[in-house]
This record gives sequence, C-alpha cells and structure tokens, in this order.
Amino acid sequence: MHLERLTCILEIIGQKGAATVGEICRHTQLPKASAYRLVQDLVSVGLLEPAGRGQFMIGTRLKRITHNEHSDSALLELIAPSLKLAAAQFGVAFFLSRLRGKAVEIIHVETPGDGVSYLHPGLGRRPVHACSCSKAVAAFSPEVLFSNDLHGQLRAYTEFTVTNIDDLKAEFEIIRQRGFAECVEEIERGMCSVAAPLAPSGPGATMSIGAVGSVRIFSPTFREKIGPQIVKLARELSTTLGWDVAQDEKIVGAH
Repeated sequence: MHLERLTCILEIIGQKGAATVGEICRHTQLPKASAYRLVQDLVSVGLLEPAGRGQFMIGTRLKRITHNEHSDSALLELIAPSLKLAAAQFGVAFFLSRLRGKAVEIIHVETPGDGVSYLHPGLGRRPVHACSCSKAVAAFSPEVLFSNDLHGQLRAYTEFTVTNIDDLKAEFEIIRQRGFAECVEEIERGMCSVAAPLAPSGPGATMSIGAVGSVRIFSPTFREKIGPQIVKLARELSTTLGWDVAQDEKIVGAH
C-alpha cells in the first residue's frame, strides 16, 4: 500500500509536470498530512524536487534513472571517440566516470594506441576524497556525496591523502573556481590524475572525464596545461549532450 501511494504520486506529478500537495490530495484522496509526508520522503531521496510556489516536480535522480540517453552505452557512443582522440593527443589514458548511488566509479578508459608507455587507472569505484574523478563530481554535487557524516571516515591511502573534511571542502571550492580537480599521489604513490565534470549542474555534474599518468609525466606544468584542456573537452561534450553549457562557460572563464 505504501509503495502504491508513492507510485501514484510520481505518476500524477509526471503527468502534470508539477503539482502541489493539495492537487495530489485531490487526485489520490490521501489526507493532506499523509500526502505531505510521502512527498517529503520522495524529495529526501531525490525522486522529487521543489518547483516553487508549493509545487513539486520529478527530481534529478529519477530523471537519471529513466532517461535512456543517460545510460552507459548511450553516453559512451558519444563520449568514447573524443576520449580516444585525447588519449592519442596527450599520450596518456583518459577515463569517464559517473556517480552510482553515493559512490563515483570509472566506467570506461581509452588508452594511447601508438605503443607509448602509460598507466591504466582501472575500472570501478573510487574514494570521494582521494581521486580526481570523484572530487570533480563531489565539488559540484556535495549534497549527494556528503549526505552521510564523513568525519573520521576518510582513509589515508598515502601520506598525501587529504583526510580532514574541512581541508577537503576547501579543496572543493578551488575545484569549483578553476573547473578541474587533481589527484597527486593521493590514492597510489607515483600516480596522478586530472578530471573535470561534464557540466557544473544537472546530470553532467554527476559525471567526469579525466586523464591519468605517472608523477613524472604529470608535473605541475603538465597538469596546468591539461586541466583547462579537459574542461574544454567537457564543455564540448556538454554541448553535444545538451547540458549546462552556459554555466560551463563561466567556469572556464574564471580559470
């Protein structure tokens, strides 16, 4: 019965585009207190979100689930060729990562095809505080990744890992200002990476592209060079995908 009520509310709002609790009550015959409580439950998990003037609309999380164009296979069809070209241009591995639940994982890697030596980042989940792909997402979606208390839970993978939550939040502010994140031997000695979100808001903020290589190649100068290039590539992909390009321009301009 509880699930049926939640489903009914989602159907009503999905059909109307936006609805108030009062409108939901009229269509479901639910008591106002019950309808309000159920709507708040759906808002708390991202399936609904406030739309102003007491209205609610379908939330970003539900849109991510239901929009087929955001599936891994659909995204890779558009993004993988660009990552392959970038890998060949810079001679390092490029990756695509996305938010899965409350963790970020690398879902695809393109490597240089000319026989040059490179480091492969591997696939799978990455810690929010010790990998550029995760930090690039967390900086623009902090409400998703900081929904749980992380104080005292940040593992030190190397002596360079940031484990203080306040230091991490300060780093996120820098990431938002320049548009890309760095990881310098924070998850593994000798390995560095640079990543940027596909967009600063919407579904693109839950995905990132980046490059990874040895600390010898990823010098401070190289990272300063490749960072804006990754942001530029992310902006171009956002244009193709129809995401928040205007805001992307502000981030690149602020660099």
